[in-house]
Amino acid sequence: MAKHVAVLMGGWSTERPVSLSSGKECADALEASGFTVSRVDVQRDIASVLSDLKPDVAFNALHGPYGEDGCIQGLLEVLGIPYTHSGVMASSVAMNKEKAKDIMRAAGVPVAESKVMHRLDAAKEHALPTPYVIKPVSEGSSFGVLIVTKDQQHPPKELYSADWPYGDIVMVERYIAGRELTCAAMGDRALDIIDIASDDHIFYNYDAKYAPGGSSHTLPAELKPNVYEYIQSLTISAHHALGCRGISRADFRYDESVGDEGELICLEVNTQPGMTPTSLVPEMAAKAGFDFEQLVTWMVEDASCDR
Repeated sequence: MAKHVAVLMGGWSTERPVSLSSGKECADALEASGFTVSRVDVQRDIASVLSDLKPDVAFNALHGPYGEDGCIQGLLEVLGIPYTHSGVMASSVAMNKEKAKDIMRAAGVPVAESKVMHRLDAAKEHALPTPYVIKPVSEGSSFGVLIVTKDQQHPPKELYSADWPYGDIVMVERYIAGRELTCAAMGDRALDIIDIASDDHIFYNYDAKYAPGGSSHTLPAELKPNVYEYIQSLTISAHHALGCRGISRADFRYDESVGDEGELICLEVNTQPGMTPTSLVPEMAAKAGFDFEQLVTWMVEDASCDR
């Protein structure tokens, strides 16, 4: 009998639309691969829903808070349902940009200088020399990211907004110029690197990630062999240092104008990479010989508890 897979999608974070798109793609591919699939739009009653469904595996296609920060992972551990992607600890640590940086730095992965503070303090005066970036400390999909340019006299006024939806704690980080590169870990294997060109976007933001034609990808990235191999090794180092499982994706900036070798910085590790039609991991996996159905099948077969 085919495995019964519950595809968890939706949820109530700001990344709900992305999750619904990822979930649909994964559910369709799993059904095409012969699995019995239940499509679950996750709400607050998810524990009772899963208790009734009794799936063999939960495919976690959730994004953002509650889906990739250790919450749903902890629930699945309690229910004893094997699940995809990273476990409780890795998910919670990787979702917190400050804690993830501390761990990656200790593992020898280069990260950018930054400060963590209340958004209202960040709004009063420049916390770092311009240019710099302001990020919510625990969000994904580039939600709430603000770029402060070199000639900007004051911090962004959006930080004062009464309806700011991304939490009061933000990370102020040195802006890293250069190329936007990304590499995925698939188990213990580093996939090929994508060079992302985001037309009309100062960085790889939400529209560049998910709008059709929002960015162009060069795969494999055109890099010196030593730089290419270094990025792949850092991807695996970050994956292991954070305790990730299954698939993760590390994002980098590479500024070739600095010194002889350039400056390479790891921006973050995503434990729940998007699986939409414009997402990066399926593209990298295809280059490695895994079509989308084979990729999601691998993820289901990799699922477990105690991750």
